[in-house]
Amino acid sequence: MSAKRAERLVNLVIALLGTRQYVTAARIRATVPGYEPDDGTARADEAFKRMFERDKAELREMGVPLETGRTSVFDTEDGYRIARADYELPEITLTGEEAAAVGLALRLWESAQLAGAAQSALVKLRAAGVDVDPGRTLPVQPRLDSNEPAFEPCYAAARDRRVLHFDYRRPDEDTPARRRVQPWGVVAWHGRWYLVGLDLDRQAPRVFRLSRVTGTPKATGPENAFEPPPGVDLAGIVAGQFGGGGEEQLVVVRARPGSAVGLRRWGTPLGAGPDGEDRLQLRTTEPGRLADQLAALGPDVVVESPQAVRDAVVQRLRRLAGMGAGA
Repeated sequence: MSAKRAERLVNLVIALLGTRQYVTAARIRATVPGYEPDDGTARADEAFKRMFERDKAELREMGVPLETGRTSVFDTEDGYRIARADYELPEITLTGEEAAAVGLALRLWESAQLAGAAQSALVKLRAAGVDVDPGRTLPVQPRLDSNEPAFEPCYAAARDRRVLHFDYRRPDEDTPARRRVQPWGVVAWHGRWYLVGLDLDRQAPRVFRLSRVTGTPKATGPENAFEPPPGVDLAGIVAGQFGGGGEEQLVVVRARPGSAVGLRRWGTPLGAGPDGEDRLQLRTTEPGRLADQLAALGPDVVVESPQAVRDAVVQRLRRLAGMGAGA
């Protein structure tokens, strides 16, 4: 199922859950985002009918209790609603991993891309005279992680299949470089958001951490300009590049007494260093990400081994020093 169709189905369910009345197909077309607009042509009418029939069948196949009927004897055509009592689930008990997956889904649900459109549909239903019961609506509010301003434009471009232009700063680069990408999707991995897609200049799949995108990404060209590879595994691509699924590495650092509290929580003490520092052994499958964390601690931490991680931290510190000198 495409992302655009999934969003339309979500909006349709929210709209029909939020009212006690039966909502006609015409009102659904006018209020629920994603349907063919009414421009007075037979082609548009036929396109809407086909789309709406597919959506109704899809919801019923998924077990959504979609009812057909009329609110009063004066209605001239049938409408639709969802029986909330039949739709609601009994109490559910989740494992820790399942709860974490639900939490991740909620971050997307609460984004402006989904919740904003859903709330807009309810507002339009009220304006059309449909009795929307506030107690029956879902508590969704537009919210986007303020730490990732690139999330929304990247997600929208991947959803609409539009080419994306943005400036991206790699850890080993002093200035950002312009990228042209066919975005396949946005995925969360180990607490960070990543964009996966085809780099048009390099003609190869690439992964971009959203926190390294500078400025606002811009989508260009028409929608549906490309298709991601069938069955592409976005999380697998990210794990392969950033080491989440690779071999574990051991990193030994020396930390000043009383510093690096976060590292101490998951590091293994190795005793005192030559100058009285605390030696710690850290395990990681993401050496690049660990180098970022160690560089942020500045002079409080020194990497003993391996040399590759030590060099990566030094490189980051030099870049930061150069940025400070030029300020």
